[in-house]
Amino acid sequence: MLIGYWYTRIQAGKSAIKAMLVNRVGDVGLALGISAIFLTFKSVDYTIVFALTPCVIDTSFNFLSFELDRLTVISLLLF
Repeated sequence: MLIGYWYTRIQAGKSAIKAMLVNRVGDVGLALGISAIFLTFKSVDYTIVFALTPCVIDTSFNFLSFELDRLTVISLLLF
């Protein structure tokens, strides 16, 4: 709302919409990353996740006929 405060300036309105969309995309990525952590480790507690990480290092999954490393996907989604 701070970006779009100057409602008489067209560029300020466009910037506010762009900031809102970028934040929503980031929120969806974070939610997917947390969901992937839960599906992989059955917990979102850091101590459990970090303790179980060595067991998941060489695992991968198939998505649309691509074989992806599980920890890399989780890291990118959280980023």
